[in-house]
Amino acid sequence: MPLKRRDFLAFGAGLTLGPLLAWMQKQGAVAANSPQVPLLRFVAVADTGTGAAGQYEVANAMLAWYKLNPFSLVTLAGDNIYNDGEMEKIGPNFEKPYQGLLQAGVKFYACLGNHDIRTHNGEGQIRYPGFNMGGRYYTFTQGPVQFFALDTNRGNHWDAQLAWLKEQLSKSRAAWKVVFGHHPIYSSGIYGTNPAMVEQFAPLFEKYRVQLYINGHEHDYERSHPIKGTTYLTVGAGAGIRPVDRSGWTAYSASRLSFASLDVMANQLIIHTVGTDGQVFDQGVIERVS
Repeated sequence: MPLKRRDFLAFGAGLTLGPLLAWMQKQGAVAANSPQVPLLRFVAVADTGTGAAGQYEVANAMLAWYKLNPFSLVTLAGDNIYNDGEMEKIGPNFEKPYQGLLQAGVKFYACLGNHDIRTHNGEGQIRYPGFNMGGRYYTFTQGPVQFFALDTNRGNHWDAQLAWLKEQLSKSRAAWKVVFGHHPIYSSGIYGTNPAMVEQFAPLFEKYRVQLYINGHEHDYERSHPIKGTTYLTVGAGAGIRPVDRSGWTAYSASRLSFASLDVMANQLIIHTVGTDGQVFDQGVIERVS
């Protein structure tokens, strides 16, 4: 529920800070459990680029959330332009839906999905300034977080990419390490867990203490319990939805249009997942282990 100025004045006049925060959290006006200012707040979403009603509903919810809980960047975990990654659709399938966020200076950092590589192997998206891609796979740092963006489409310099990721993780001194790619590693959606990716990535994540892996491809939302220190977050409900089940490691799953907002604190990463009604329907906390 948007917080109108008259409501804020009316309630603020008669409440101390604690009750006021509690009331605002109940209304969805501030992120629950986050009265402190985070060191970094970012949003994660995927499978967005349809240009259809579902994408606009999520995009509008993201903008409304931004106005109450400002964030500086969005990780866009692939399938950025349907159906075939055609750059001539970049206006209606990206720039128009997120116009308000782009005008506010929010930066989107994309990786390539399976639909994105259907046209020129995704080269147009790699060069597109609005996706801020430093290559087919790349890394960047914001505040206490180092992000590692992958191209999880098989055949695109796979061995070189794995060697690069291992080297970059081994050199990283960031307090928080977040990897994002399009394809799921652990999933209870229609594609399920990918044993080959578990074998290739999970040991790296454990060894180098990657706290979070973000993916799309499954058109649903799912948050895992930590698996050997890593939480796996599926945010593929950015424009459409499919059914999702639960696994033994599932903390929460939903077939619901949504995005995730992540507050990075010194020793916690707090996840709030938001539906198109603007309400938080899942919350999780990742603890940083020194």
